[in-house]
This record gives sequence, structure tokens and C-alpha cells, in this order.
Amino acid sequence: MNARIDSALGLLREAAALAPAAFSTSFGAEDMVLLDLIRRERIAIDVFTLDTGRLHEETYALMQRVDQVYGRCYETFYPDSIALQTLVRERGINGFYASIDNRKACCEVRKVEPLKRALAGRRAWVTGLRSQQAASRAQLGARERDHALGLEKFNPLYDWTEPQVWEYLRGRGVPYNALHDRHYPSIGCAPCTRAIAVGEDARAGRWWWENPESKECGLHPSQPSTIPIGAAA
Repeated sequence: MNARIDSALGLLREAAALAPAAFSTSFGAEDMVLLDLIRRERIAIDVFTLDTGRLHEETYALMQRVDQVYGRCYETFYPDSIALQTLVRERGINGFYASIDNRKACCEVRKVEPLKRALAGRRAWVTGLRSQQAASRAQLGARERDHALGLEKFNPLYDWTEPQVWEYLRGRGVPYNALHDRHYPSIGCAPCTRAIAVGEDARAGRWWWENPESKECGLHPSQPSTIPIGAAA
């Protein structure tokens, strides 16, 4: 386990060296590992989150808990109000259930556009992605070039297993989302997330009415140009 932590810390410091660097957190289990490492080791990486306006109450409760444990350490980005009003007027408040196109339009307004604002001017982006999370992430690497956003993308937990994530959280008393204890391994917006059954894929509860191949919101559409650990940008 110590080797995994050292590897993750190495990638975090590599990202920090490409300042300005930022870590995007949704306060899921993996993200809480990274937040704890960044704060515990005082790594110079800014932290931000996206509040879509449709999050679970348990997620907001964890955000408040993070403030208490780590101090006010993250910035929150929200959807553009005009774009959101237009989306709801044209597609309905829960129009995302009607089609993949509608769902992706909702993700674009509530997540993708705010993410672009949050990462504007950054040279490095840190995420909590793991290669075992979903079929769409199987080829995930430690470090990649995100050509669409024009920055380096670091995935410090890319090779961690779910048990290793929980060993870290429980071993260090790191706060986590209460929904994880109710069979929600992957947590997004409340209308688009459900608990999973025993044996289901970890992301089966996300957009469960869609095929697995389409289950990305646009924040992480692909993993191009993987760069080996320690390679120059």
C-alpha cells in the first residue's frame, strides 16, 4: 500500500510542478483520497468542484464536513444561469431521461462548460479516475495529454483497486459520502444515480437506462496520448 501512496504522491507533485495545476473533485471515495493527500502533504494544487444544482443531500453534507476537517480548501463552480434556463425550457427539468442527446446536453450545461471555466489557464488537471471503474476507462494511464483542453491530465489513482481506496480512507479516518455505505460506489447527480446490486459494475448505477459504452458525461470522453510516468511534457 505504501508503494501505491508513494506513486500517487509522485504524480501529484509532478502535476504541481506544471503550475498552475488544479484537482477536480466530486467528493467521491477516490477524490477524498486525493484531497487528503494534497492537504496532508501541502501540495500546491488548487482544488475545485462542480455544483450542478442536482446533487444528493449527502454530497452537500460531505462538502460541509470537508470544510470542517480541512478548512475551506476548494472553489465551487456553477452552471451558467442563462444556459441552464434555456436547457430546462427547451428539454424539460428531467428531459435527460428521454434520450442520450438530452442527457448529454444536460451534462454539457451543468458539468462540461463549468469545468472548462474552472480549468481555463491551467497547465495540469488532476482527477480521481481509476482504470477499473468502467469499461470506458480500461485504457486509462497515469498521465495523458488532453488535447481538447490543452493541458496535461494526471490520474494518480489510475492503478488502484477499490479495496485499496477504502483501506486508505478507513485507515486514516478520512470522511466520505454516506451514500457509499448504501451501495452507491459511483455518485453523480441525484436523478442520474442509483444504488447497485451485488455483482453489478461499479458504474452500473450511473445513467442506468443507457448502454455502458455511452456512460460518460463529457468530462472524460477518452484517454488519448498516454505518457509514461516521469516523461517530459
